[in-house]
Amino acid sequence: MSTLTKATGEAAARETPARRRRRMDRLPYLLLLPCLAIIGVLLLWPLGQVVTMSFYKLDSVRQLRGDREWPWVGLANYAQILGDPFFRTVLRNTVLFAVANVVLTMILGTLVGLLLNRLGKKMATFVASCVMLAWATPALTGTIVWKWIFDDTSGLVTWLFNKLPDGLSTAVFGRSDWTGYGWFNDPLLFFAILTLVVVWHSFPFIAVSVLAGLKSVPSELQEAARVDGAGPWRVFWSVTFPMLRPVFGILVVLSTIWDFKVFTQQFVLAGGTQDRSTFMLSIYSYAEAFSPPPKYGLGSSIAVILTLILLVVTGVYVRMVLRQEDES
Repeated sequence: MSTLTKATGEAAARETPARRRRRMDRLPYLLLLPCLAIIGVLLLWPLGQVVTMSFYKLDSVRQLRGDREWPWVGLANYAQILGDPFFRTVLRNTVLFAVANVVLTMILGTLVGLLLNRLGKKMATFVASCVMLAWATPALTGTIVWKWIFDDTSGLVTWLFNKLPDGLSTAVFGRSDWTGYGWFNDPLLFFAILTLVVVWHSFPFIAVSVLAGLKSVPSELQEAARVDGAGPWRVFWSVTFPMLRPVFGILVVLSTIWDFKVFTQQFVLAGGTQDRSTFMLSIYSYAEAFSPPPKYGLGSSIAVILTLILLVVTGVYVRMVLRQEDES
């Protein structure tokens, strides 16, 4: 027997079960190291840069390149933003928009998921494929299409309203000629169109996720509820919904995060950052950072505030899930 083989055998003999168990317990963390390294480079480092920039007064590209010194201002950027009445307006717009979109997206997605679950296999596959086209469409492309639909001269909606009888259109809406009507000029109407675009793009993911959850619900429980005389609504709330509560919880958190961060759709529909009455936190951060004169420090502080809000929302959900697991 060679010396190497003999040494290997002696090392294996000396390894105790406890030592072997500790070595195996460290293996999953070692396997996660490459993924953690990628996350650190692509996510944590840029986030750290944004947090760092929020403590400085940065108003030129030369400062960002390092050609000039970064003036330290501490929490002055946060104090300026939080003390600005316009920030409270923007925060209100963001919260109301997110709540409305999360509710509408969850309701529509759940209804479509229930529909897909009741369809046959071939029809469900066809409908799900058609629905997922909206989810697969890039946000920029889909928003451009919706902006054309509401174009004030050649848009589909303008054409449809012009086809209404003049008497009916005048009696209901107060005008008969809709050519040149600015659909995006009124803030309330703008948010209604923006909600339509965001919900259209978001509900397919909810529908497919709910459908996947419904496939895991034992059909025997639903059948037993129907035998006891429960209707479809009662079966859903008493049997299906309790079993899918973790799925709905995750979908609500994801939808909240996505709707709080809506930027592309709003930027395209509004045509930039000129209309401050429709600002939300994401576009407010962009406008402060890049609109002349640029204020990168203020924009970074708004981005950090938005991140903290989303972390609070996620933390509340995680705490609720852990509490439910402890109670069960």
